[in-house]
Amino acid sequence: MDSLLDFSGKSALITGAASGFGRSLAYALGERGAKLVLADYNADGLQETVAELEGKGVEVASLVGNVAEEAHAQALVELAVERFGKLDMAVNNAGIAPALGPMVHLDADTLDHQFSVNAKGVALGMKHQMRAMCAQKDGAILNVSSMAGLGGTPMGSSYGAAKHAVIGLTKTAAVEVGSYNVRVNAICPFFTATPMVDNPQLNPKGDIADLNKNLARGCPMKRIARVEEIVDVMVMMLSPANTYMNGIAVPVDGGMSAM
Repeated sequence: MDSLLDFSGKSALITGAASGFGRSLAYALGERGAKLVLADYNADGLQETVAELEGKGVEVASLVGNVAEEAHAQALVELAVERFGKLDMAVNNAGIAPALGPMVHLDADTLDHQFSVNAKGVALGMKHQMRAMCAQKDGAILNVSSMAGLGGTPMGSSYGAAKHAVIGLTKTAAVEVGSYNVRVNAICPFFTATPMVDNPQLNPKGDIADLNKNLARGCPMKRIARVEEIVDVMVMMLSPANTYMNGIAVPVDGGMSAM
């Protein structure tokens, strides 16, 4: 296998693995030889992911929990080290989307919940992931931000603010641990056909095709992304052969950031 795609013997921690990017990335890394530690708040969805991977012969450990709780973040890293002897890469993917609404109607509970999961969950995850990786002087962390983390987010201010925070955390961590041979980057997808996008909050009428058409309005490629298109970039960013990319927030957006 080409060294860019060979994850044999590598251990990878992925949060939000019950669906969407997390589940697809678990499949992509597993089929390339990685051993996996998977987490999600959704116990049933997580177990489904684990069962399918184990059926393919992939070594998998899993833990149900809330990424906003530090004990869970620490337990995931400990599980990786205990089960596989090390933690080579970590993907802080778990996230939630709020109901849409103007900033003048933003309530404190929504803001707290967004920052708790989408920002604090990433920060606490990185805290323990970086400790393990710095001790072994090797590792790669990938945080899932969003195009909402690179620009304004009309009708989604709390989400955009939390995703901006993810990029700030990414850049700070990259500077702090780069000398330990630990890379920290972020990926910033455009709207993608995941359960987070195909949800009643965005689409109360239930017409997914119409929703996706509206979301893609203004995108040079005139469509939203497919999950595998984002996951393929995640694989490249995590590749063991990708050794000098650090502190970067990469847009995968069909050309939106070119406008």
